[in-house]
Amino acid sequence: MPQMVSPASKDTEEDLQKAAGASEGQAPGEQELLPAGQAQVHSEMAKYQAPQRPGDMVMIQSEHTGAVDVLSADLESADLLGDHRKVSPPLMAPPCIWTFAKVKEFKSKLGKEKNSRLVVKRGEVVTIRVPTHPEGKRVCWEFATDDYDIGFGVYFDWTPVTSTDITVQVSDSSEDEDDEEEEEEELEEPVPVGDVERGSRSSLRGRYGEVMPVYRRDSHRDVQAGSHDYPGEGIYLLKFDNSYSLLRNKTLYFHIYYTS
Repeated sequence: MPQMVSPASKDTEEDLQKAAGASEGQAPGEQELLPAGQAQVHSEMAKYQAPQRPGDMVMIQSEHTGAVDVLSADLESADLLGDHRKVSPPLMAPPCIWTFAKVKEFKSKLGKEKNSRLVVKRGEVVTIRVPTHPEGKRVCWEFATDDYDIGFGVYFDWTPVTSTDITVQVSDSSEDEDDEEEEEEELEEPVPVGDVERGSRSSLRGRYGEVMPVYRRDSHRDVQAGSHDYPGEGIYLLKFDNSYSLLRNKTLYFHIYYTS
């Protein structure tokens, strides 16, 4: 018959403390102070390794209740409350941009064409939505203005294309001419995070990519032109921003087309 040894005996306590010291992260000083029961628990836990990589999983069954606990690296990083991760859109390749000086000839030609001239009112932002075309590989733009500059930037909406029609969208603007002080205060407020209308450099909404941010362009001196290779299917958002102007409307001449 084997001899039963009391768990409280000095020899057994030392052996359990040595076993607990085999687990990683235990300081030598803590090993000497652990009670016998706690040292035995550490000794048992040393048999298991916490999951480190996605897909790793460890199952532990209780000796008392039979319940099974699952430790998973995926569960540690997942949001169990249902908050889905937002996938950032891929980075955009930079556009090709250039200018040319024949402003008068350009405006004279487009002034005779239909849907190539519009007025961007003070405080407004005009967005020209240009879907990718199945027969094209690149979008191109040219524009000029009368007398004054205008803000311009390009974004890309990663959304399925249901129509190849080019459309124009005008943002809401204040037309209350009797309250210029209040309007000026609104324009001087900080740019909201993700506000694409003001040329923010943020990630905007989850499906938007930035081709070039909104900056003021000297489109009254030179014709502003550029192109960008299709990154995939979606809609280009060409932003003409006159939100910084409190008094002046801007006459815009533009030509947008695609090439293969």
